[in-house]
Amino acid sequence: MNLTRISLSALLISVAIAQFGCATRSSPAPVVDRSSGASYEPVAPGYYRIKRGDTLLRIALDHGQSHREIAEWNNIPDANQIEVGQVIRIEPPKGSKATVSKMEVKKDPAPTPKASTVAKQEKIEKPEKLESKPIEKAKPDAVAESGIRLTWPSKGEVIERFDEGKNKGISIAGKSGDPVQSAADGKVVYAGNSLRGYGNLVIVKHDNTYLTAYAHNKTLLVKEGDVVKKSQKIAEMGNTDADRVKLHFELRKNGKPVDPSAYLP
Repeated sequence: MNLTRISLSALLISVAIAQFGCATRSSPAPVVDRSSGASYEPVAPGYYRIKRGDTLLRIALDHGQSHREIAEWNNIPDANQIEVGQVIRIEPPKGSKATVSKMEVKKDPAPTPKASTVAKQEKIEKPEKLESKPIEKAKPDAVAESGIRLTWPSKGEVIERFDEGKNKGISIAGKSGDPVQSAADGKVVYAGNSLRGYGNLVIVKHDNTYLTAYAHNKTLLVKEGDVVKKSQKIAEMGNTDADRVKLHFELRKNGKPVDPSAYLP
């Protein structure tokens, strides 16, 4: 009886060891992302190191540039062939010509001084003392400081305000097919739907500092490289990649989202 128990115990132990060995051999080895643990030196100003999840289009938007120009500056023939850890130029090389002409800035003409005539007087009287009133200075605003003047891209109601942490622009309600207009003169640097979360998107670069983005459109009426004028119809409002029909409108200053409301009339 004891011998039988010992044999049975030995058999069970052998089976357990065999099962453990099989389980150990079948479990996959952990995958190590060596790029995430690599230590990199800081990049020089005007350059950017590519991180996991980056796309050339997203990098361009976040730095206020055209994705095609960034590809040209870095000799990148295919926008999909970028690698984590790769350092790319995000500012134009010195001496290169700007691709976007300066946006028209409206300035009120200075009043023409009227010629003053002095009437002949037979008798010179002592002039009355005039009270001097201080001239009120206009309060500086974002428009005056930047020199950029925008017009509303749509006539609908603003349903979402700018919030740097949650909403990088403003959202304007409307009906499907409503006109979407360029907020200022500029050049179309992107027209497509490759940027996740924006749907059918148009990006217009106005100068070397500012660009605007128009998202969730139903139809795009311009293409990359087109030069557009202020108030020109560039798209039709829609709900692509959105929960309702609306225009998501962003203003970027050197790639950083700023509140468009401060630049609108």
